[in-house]
Amino acid sequence: MSKAEIAPGVCGFFTVVEVSSEGRLCNVAITSDCKAIQKIAEELGPLDPMKEISSRRGTPRCLELGLQHCFHAACPVPAGIIKAIEVEKKLALPVEVSIRLG
Repeated sequence: MSKAEIAPGVCGFFTVVEVSSEGRLCNVAITSDCKAIQKIAEELGPLDPMKEISSRRGTPRCLELGLQHCFHAACPVPAGIIKAIEVEKKLALPVEVSIRLG
């Protein structure tokens, strides 16, 4: 299982994403106080990691649901979900990412 802890910023809605593999697909469990992220979690379902990590195969489901439910276009949670999927499927190393604003 891979885990991402996402501190999205001023909203304060810390989110935890846990990804597990089931054969070719990934299951994603999300814990967040954000109502928009909770809606994403409810609708996500099992995901094909190759469709999630490449926009050449259509819009990733995580980003699609993020645009549908999240009012803040810069919310890092949908991208964080994709990063956790990459790590779980060994398509990326578990290296911390960040955005520093100043």
